[in-house]
Order: sequence, then structure tokens, then C-alpha cells
Amino acid sequence: MNLHFDLTDLRLFIHVVEAGSITAGAERSHLSLASASERIRGMEDNVRTPLLVRERRGVQPTSAGHTVLRHARLVVGQMQQLQSDMSDFGAGVAGHVHLLCNTSTLSEHLPAPLAAFLAAHPRVSVHIEDRTSQQIADALTSGTAQLGIVADNVNLDGLCTLPFTHDPLVLVVPRTHALAQRKQIALAECVDLDFIGLASDNALQTLVQRQAQQLGQRLQYRARLSHLEAVCQLVGLHVGVAIMPRIAVRRHARALGVKAVTLSDAWANRALLIAYRHWDELPPFTQALATHLAASGAQKA
Repeated sequence: MNLHFDLTDLRLFIHVVEAGSITAGAERSHLSLASASERIRGMEDNVRTPLLVRERRGVQPTSAGHTVLRHARLVVGQMQQLQSDMSDFGAGVAGHVHLLCNTSTLSEHLPAPLAAFLAAHPRVSVHIEDRTSQQIADALTSGTAQLGIVADNVNLDGLCTLPFTHDPLVLVVPRTHALAQRKQIALAECVDLDFIGLASDNALQTLVQRQAQQLGQRLQYRARLSHLEAVCQLVGLHVGVAIMPRIAVRRHARALGVKAVTLSDAWANRALLIAYRHWDELPPFTQALATHLAASGAQKA
């Protein structure tokens, strides 16, 4: 079967499914209803199966339609990234690197080595996205990303890795809290406490929520803030406790009156790895960034 979908077809299909009707999808795509309907029929003829279930109140994707939708989003997203990268080249950039990493990497471990890399490569730009480690591993495995920094407690089958740094998570409590005298504690012992957290879609927050769910629990959050220092500050003011990277707590502990208690759960004692699928598939500047980050991690060890 030879597929003959163009970008207009794929964008239209995304709009139709998201809007729930061909009419609304056509409007979003700036096409007439007749043209949109013809394109959708052409896509269905091409794959020889219905992609939409047409109902009185709109349309729903079939199983085949869901598959087309998933691939359409990937292709359109990659084309948008390509356009962005090409505009950078037009502005005098010699290379572009796309890096996925988790919250603590982005806020605590990456700034210094990234600054050094950019200083050494003044015509290279780096685009960074905050994802959970599992999301990063999935993106690398599927080929929708080339380079990521992940925790070592996720499935990395089929991926190659380089060591980066150690990044354990800890429970943060006020210095005068009863738990401050503990040397270590399990998440299961903390689930009834009030928590301070980051935004619900934050990569670190998603990890913590998933671990609580595996215990059959749901953590109660008194507040959600935008960055780790603010979380630490509220903990110091006795509003609640938090789970944060140990490196971030060390930086703020004395000034904000908090203490880090080691989490005994295996998922919290994590190392960070630089991950990719095949070294030879990486563009030269992406290889250069991976090598630089691995070297910087070795110097810290």
C-alpha cells in the first residue's frame, strides 16, 4: 500500500478529530467543506478503510483513524520543528540540538555544562524540553527524539547510554519537624502528610504522583508552585513537606530552614544517564553536546 497523504491532509485530519466535525475541521484548516470532505474521502480510499465514524452530532475516529491521528501529530510536529530549525540557520546558526530532560536535570544539573558548551560553540542553538524520564525513553525509542537525559529507573531497552550524574530524591521537611531526626524514610510513611509540589504536568511531579498511585495513595497538596526554591521556602514556613532533588535542597537548606531526609524507595535513589538510540545517527553537534555532558558529569564524580 502506497500512502499519498500530504501535510494539508494530515493537518486537516488532526483538526477534524479535535473539533469533532468535518465542518469545524475545515474551518480550522481554512478549507471549504467540499474540499475538506473530498480530502477525507481520499485518505480513506487510500488506506481502504474508514478513518471516521460519521454520526448526527459529529465524527469520531475509528481504530485506523486513531493510528493515522497519532502519526499525523508526529509528522506535523516534526515539520514544525524543522521549520523552526531552518529559521535558526537563516539567522546565522550553524547547528541546532534538541535535548529532552527531566525537571531536576533542567534546573540543577544542566545550566553550568550547557553554558560552557554554548560558549564553546557560539553558532549552535540548543532547544530543551522538560519531560518525564519514561516519556523521554519512549520518544528516543520511537525515533521522535535523538538525545535525552533520563533517570536510570525507567525501561531503557534498545537505547545506548552514557553516565551523567547521581540525582537522588529526598523528602524535604522543616528543620524542627519530627521527621527531621530520621536518617531515611519511605514514601509509604509520608502519604498522610500535607505536600508542597510543582505543577501537576511537571516531570518531577508526575514521577512522584505515579509512585504514590502505585501505593494506592493520592498525595494531598496544599500548594503548587512554579520552581523548586519556592517549594523549599514554603516547606521552611511549615506549610507542608516536599519531594525534591537532594542537590536543590542542599543549595537552600541553611537559608530556608529545611532538612533533607533520604528516601529509602529504590526509585528515589537514581542516577541520570545521557541516552540515545544509535551514536552514528546523531548529527555532529548533537554528538558534541552528548560528549561534553558526559565529560562534565565525570568531572563531578
